Amino acid sequence: MSVPAFRPVLDQLPGYRATEGVYDGEPARPLSANESPDEPLPGVLAAVTAAGALAHRYPDPLCTALTRALARRHGVPEEAVLAGAGSVALLQALMTACARPGAEVVFPWRSFELYPPLAQLAGLRPVPVPLADHRNDLDAMADRITSDTRLVLVCNPNNPTGTVVGERALRAFLDRVPPDCQVVLDEAYFEYVRTPDTCSGLTLLGAYPNLAVTRTFSKAYGLAALRVGYLVGAPDVVEALAKVRLAYSVSGVAQEAALASLALEERLRARVDDTVAERTRMRTALLAAGFGVPESHSNFLWLPLGDDAAAFGRHCTAERIAVRTYDGEGVRVSVGSPGDNDAFLACAAAWPSAVYEPV
Repeated sequence: MSVPAFRPVLDQLPGYRATEGVYDGEPARPLSANESPDEPLPGVLAAVTAAGALAHRYPDPLCTALTRALARRHGVPEEAVLAGAGSVALLQALMTACARPGAEVVFPWRSFELYPPLAQLAGLRPVPVPLADHRNDLDAMADRITSDTRLVLVCNPNNPTGTVVGERALRAFLDRVPPDCQVVLDEAYFEYVRTPDTCSGLTLLGAYPNLAVTRTFSKAYGLAALRVGYLVGAPDVVEALAKVRLAYSVSGVAQEAALASLALEERLRARVDDTVAERTRMRTALLAAGFGVPESHSNFLWLPLGDDAAAFGRHCTAERIAVRTYDGEGVRVSVGSPGDNDAFLACAAAWPSAVYEPV
């Protein structure tokens, strides 16, 4: 049987690895994917059901109503907003739009694990810049920008470490980026930020025309299965990306669910506050148990276990707890329901004592 002549770069790419959800026939406690432990906000399921009745019709390819609502929410023109099938689809569109021979994309590392393969698939040369103290090292990232750099990604809060960069550092960094280099702030977890010195990139768009921000409904809004996110940026950037975005990629169900969710901000805030409280409780317990855990501003915690990461991951698996293991680096654990969090904390407390990286 002959094999199609696929692109050679595919041989270099790992397949996306999702943590198993079932161990030995029993459901695992789902603390690996940074999902909301709660179902969609009240009223959203009714919107989903109503939209499902139109499943025989194509959705609005322009996401007109959702785009209008997002523009109103953030105080920007509708031409500055683009919806997509999750923020990752918009990142993919950005890389595709920026690609040209010899072009580079600079990003922090360790960070969102799809940055490198998305860059390679688009034909961009990945330029990963190591974190400093589990944070985006913005000075080092600025130093790596060259005339070949077409795109710079800043994950804030950073996934998987949960750390953030402050407004002063962010502005200083943006001042160093050439105006013809596109900067994207990946703010998938920004709803969980509670530090006064950290600002959303949405407040900086007027000062930096080469800046764009991506957000998602997958995390705080609890719509992970529906795949809907959005980008806010300069209208000419949005216009270019709209040409790359796959038509009809955001389903009608996803559009209606996102619209219904936007009308429930007070409910969302209360739900996120509960997650933040659980995050604090979990970190306090882990610190007391001897783990080094950076302060998180997301819906997950990072355990920098180094060479012990794989063994700790297997320890959690044995207790039917799904966590995300990064061999040789650490383990990321989502903030889940109180019961799942208690099970993880008991599991962690039973882990043999060791000297971990102080944080």
